[in-house]
Amino acid sequence: IHLATENERHLSELPARAGRFKDTGTVEFIFLLSEKWHLDQSTSYQAVELLERFMIKQVEQSCQPSRGNVNSQGQGEGSSRSALSDQLHDTFVLRLVSCVQLASKLSLHYNIVKSDTALEFLQSLKYSYTKQELLESELAVLKTLHFQVNVSTPLAYVELLLEVLGHNGCLLPAKPLHQMCVQLLDFSYLTRDTIYDTLLKIAVEDSTPSELQVAKFLTVKEDFMLLAVGIISTSVFIQDPGLWKQVVEHLSCITGITSQSISEFSYAVLKHIVGSTTP
Repeated sequence: IHLATENERHLSELPARAGRFKDTGTVEFIFLLSEKWHLDQSTSYQAVELLERFMIKQVEQSCQPSRGNVNSQGQGEGSSRSALSDQLHDTFVLRLVSCVQLASKLSLHYNIVKSDTALEFLQSLKYSYTKQELLESELAVLKTLHFQVNVSTPLAYVELLLEVLGHNGCLLPAKPLHQMCVQLLDFSYLTRDTIYDTLLKIAVEDSTPSELQVAKFLTVKEDFMLLAVGIISTSVFIQDPGLWKQVVEHLSCITGITSQSISEFSYAVLKHIVGSTTP
């Protein structure tokens, strides 16, 4: 109930730029960095979400008009915005590393990325940041997000739903199913745009959705509960197709998401895994 409420609140407050900083390159960078530092999977997802929320806040702040008088606007304001844009670009990798550090500190696995480790990595990329600048970067992320950094990730939704399914009597192979879910969740993050593009075309029954349809679809792309049920459904279909219908019905009863929506999500994921348009 808590996760469902949190998900609904997140969707109701969704900024127009949501999802802009979850591109494949950025997600892959975070995943590889987390792997290099031997961080657990939940840390990777949390770092992605932290960076996304931080960058959106930063862009929103850079787009706000200056508080000066009318005479100070125009070219001066344009220059100021350009400078802010350059700063966002120049510090992006530093902020990304800070988000991974913060996510590691929020993890229950006590594998915290220390400043020396982060600095060594940045120096390997030819950046010359100091420990003080690294600490200031972490603080900048915290302040921008008003210290609200312990955000739930889709993995938390997946794991809780798997527990509920087990409690309700679904005879599922817990460990291999969990592993498959994690692999598919990684895949969905790395191929996010193509999966949701397919899902949108299914939903509107049109191969060329309008701009309005794309804009309205944003809440679907950011719905963690839908993503979680879709990942579980797809994992079960791959591992034990005979249980698939039963699991989809259970997931629909638990979350209120229709069986058709769950099935369509699974189709979109499987289509890009197999590389086929066969139903």
